[in-house]
Amino acid sequence: MMRAVTTAGFGDIDVLQVSEIPRPIPGENEVLVKIHASALNRADTLQRKGLYPPPPGASNIIGLECTGEVAESVGSWASGKRVMSILSGGGYAEYATIPSDHLIPIPDNLSYEEAAAIPEGWITAYQILFYIAKGKPQEKVLIHAGASGVGTALIQLAKLKGLLVAVTCGSQEKMDFCRNLGADLAINYKTESFKEKIRDFGGVDIVLDCIGANYFEDNLDAINLDGRWIIYGTMGGHQVNQVSLRGLMAKRVSLITTTLRSRSKEYKADLIKEFINDGILDAFQNGILKPILYRTFSMEEVALAHELMEKNENSGKIVLKIIS
Repeated sequence: MMRAVTTAGFGDIDVLQVSEIPRPIPGENEVLVKIHASALNRADTLQRKGLYPPPPGASNIIGLECTGEVAESVGSWASGKRVMSILSGGGYAEYATIPSDHLIPIPDNLSYEEAAAIPEGWITAYQILFYIAKGKPQEKVLIHAGASGVGTALIQLAKLKGLLVAVTCGSQEKMDFCRNLGADLAINYKTESFKEKIRDFGGVDIVLDCIGANYFEDNLDAINLDGRWIIYGTMGGHQVNQVSLRGLMAKRVSLITTTLRSRSKEYKADLIKEFINDGILDAFQNGILKPILYRTFSMEEVALAHELMEKNENSGKIVLKIIS
């Protein structure tokens, strides 16, 4: 048996509860991991409300990432090895079964809680900026929700590879935070027009968009000729009305939508391999890249953690400590 966060139906934070449930049994090419920490993602709050069900075959337990230790040796993964991973579900629990080629060694200089701020956010960021958008040095990128978990990862990855970075965020505090991470331009979307600010910036070659409908026209205005526009979330709505395709065609924009959770195991394994081979772990080990941990909660405080995420006050990741 193990402890896990379960839900009494769908709804507000009061449906979250800690329960005793059976421990998962690893299948072929899977590793049983004893989880030390997980981290919150927007998908978690949507799943709690019944708006984002797990893909077929995935755990019904909320949680898209984890850090922990290998519970039972499998292949080259020795018992006790510190690891982290993205998940299709199951992070808010004491144990999870994970494909062996999805495991990532935790850099020695990071705690379990610090490392928990890496998997989902940083691998998503790497996927959209390099795997999909093919970002190159000296290109300009517009990152929405710059102070989010993915946003803070994107800023650091973009600067590591020599891109120029513009971000949007919702407060002066978050603007300053993003600048300190390396953003060349920070825009308060509540008080400023990012469309006008990006025009002064000379436009952007890449738009990384987790907002969706509310920003559609302004994103089109901001993007340069032959730009790549990646939509990976719809926090600002999913229904776009009266869109002129001529605007997209005139700029020869590549408009791409993507998710990570529902991708195949093979796709995720390839992405993780490239993430590791590109030296990202070495940059964490050397302190060049830093996971941004905003606040840590215990498993029993999971409702408070969800409440904080929904207030949208955090800069960086909210982490859930599984082992006290």
